[in-house]
Amino acid sequence: MKEKLLFITDTYKELNLKKDTSILMIEEALKNNFLVYQCELNDLFVDQEKVYAQARKIIAAGATQVEGISKEDISFKNFKYTFMRKDPPVDENYINALHLLGLAEIQGAKIFNKPNSIKEFNEKIFAIHFKDFIPRTLITSNLSKIEDFHKELEEPIVVKPLDGMGGKSIYMMEEINEEEYVILKELTNNYKTQIVVQEFLPDIYDGDVRVLIIHGKPYEKTLARIPQGGSFKGNLAAGGKGEVRDISDIQMRIGSVVGEFLMEKDINFAGIDIIGQKLTEINITSPTCAREIFEQSGMNPIEEYFKKL
Repeated sequence: MKEKLLFITDTYKELNLKKDTSILMIEEALKNNFLVYQCELNDLFVDQEKVYAQARKIIAAGATQVEGISKEDISFKNFKYTFMRKDPPVDENYINALHLLGLAEIQGAKIFNKPNSIKEFNEKIFAIHFKDFIPRTLITSNLSKIEDFHKELEEPIVVKPLDGMGGKSIYMMEEINEEEYVILKELTNNYKTQIVVQEFLPDIYDGDVRVLIIHGKPYEKTLARIPQGGSFKGNLAAGGKGEVRDISDIQMRIGSVVGEFLMEKDINFAGIDIIGQKLTEINITSPTCAREIFEQSGMNPIEEYFKKL
């Protein structure tokens, strides 16, 4: 009997079928002869103490189409593996889903990445666990602390929210004047919500490099996301250009240290971002860039991932 896999994702209309790593994972699962199911956060429910997913069976998936049939209620314990691939923000609905997935684990489900680890580690804060590798960083909602940080550095800073993705709401500030005060007030929700403040890394113009960490090991091919058109943002969703490169020695070193920690937390698929020699983020919700690496190099990171499950 074929074994079942479940993918929890955004709705199909929100996925980029040509680029999304979740679709590549579904394709690989079908290639490996699994029965593949998909659902969204609001499809999770508990009935008589058991956790279920109202899931649709995926018949075919590809870069241009995804075909499924009507949904059915399936207990999580009936899936060999469940893959939590919902994009941020990790908001109230996301946290509630993680609570249900944690209960499903107690009932015997095997879920990647581990729900409690996703709850424990904010992707923008996670890198601070590796202080030897990160740029100068401040997390605060306090305007005077941001001003002091900027004055002490005597160089540009980058500010971003704790729950953002894809380059959204990221600003580079050379000075803090009237326009910047408006941005900071909005980002901090009138100075009530913490944000990330970091030194600006000029190496960004050579690429914000995504290194995939697969079962604790850095993958040999990386994707440098290079800013375009005068922007400082390398994110592909923000218009950056992706270029596959061999992993460098410093990227391998950072990735190996981070990967060992990730495996201790049952995080077997992650993406770390490195600018120059600095670790800036650790993505564990729905890491991307596998499709771009596969298309440019012919090497499929997801095939490697499935081999070692």
